Amino acid sequence: MPHSYRPLHAPQLQPHQHRRSHSFREFVPSRGLSSHVVAYWTVDFKPVPGNPGHRVIPDGCVDIIVDLLAPASRQAAYVVGLETQVEVLQFTKARSVWGIRLYSESARAILKAPLSAIKSQRVYIEDLWGQEGLDWVEKLLVAKSVQERIEVVERQLNRILAAAEPTAHALVYQSMKYIYDSKGNLAVTDLADKVNFSERHLRRAFDRELGVSPKEMLGIVRFQSVLEELYSGDYASLTDLALQHGYYDQSHFSSAFMRYYGLPLKRLTRQA
Repeated sequence: MPHSYRPLHAPQLQPHQHRRSHSFREFVPSRGLSSHVVAYWTVDFKPVPGNPGHRVIPDGCVDIIVDLLAPASRQAAYVVGLETQVEVLQFTKARSVWGIRLYSESARAILKAPLSAIKSQRVYIEDLWGQEGLDWVEKLLVAKSVQERIEVVERQLNRILAAAEPTAHALVYQSMKYIYDSKGNLAVTDLADKVNFSERHLRRAFDRELGVSPKEMLGIVRFQSVLEELYSGDYASLTDLALQHGYYDQSHFSSAFMRYYGLPLKRLTRQA
């Protein structure tokens, strides 16, 4: 069954601002991988004058990043842990990047390590998959089309998952399901009650497996749920939108936008 959670990112939300500097596309994974993979994506970036940079928005997911213009495979592909606040990357040279966005609760089976071991540092695919990873990156770098690249990725992911032992932390996996279903609009106390564990035990499980707290993950998913409604225009007013998603006042709502998006809320409207 396809996953219910599909995060959004700046080139989708503000296409008019990114049109000159970004060529951004997303591709849906095969049905068999849709519970592990959010999307495959590509960005071709041009450092034109006045470009807004590449805005990385927290989404509760983790990405395998492949630099398609890298001179060699050894450091072309890497993983960065879960983001908890916006980061704006400025590039002085053209970039062409391929990404594989993974659901956090499923990432361990593919990466062969918990996300807590990666955190915010860059971990190269060679360190996670060894020589197999280097061979895989070489195939990606020489692929001649998007479809060929997707086929290379999916063969590798299916091979890893077929050989993987069940490594997902059951408590974290179940908790993330509740977080997605509630669109992040849930107190940590209520989440702990739903999974029949104490808040303390839940926090420890999240820290050990994902490297972030359940409160942080709830906040990120809730923010992404707001972005989804802003994107669709399916809301009566910003005040109603804030209250619907559990923000207790406009100040709380605005501060969440500054932390996760890095721009004032008024910059994102129905037209964005």
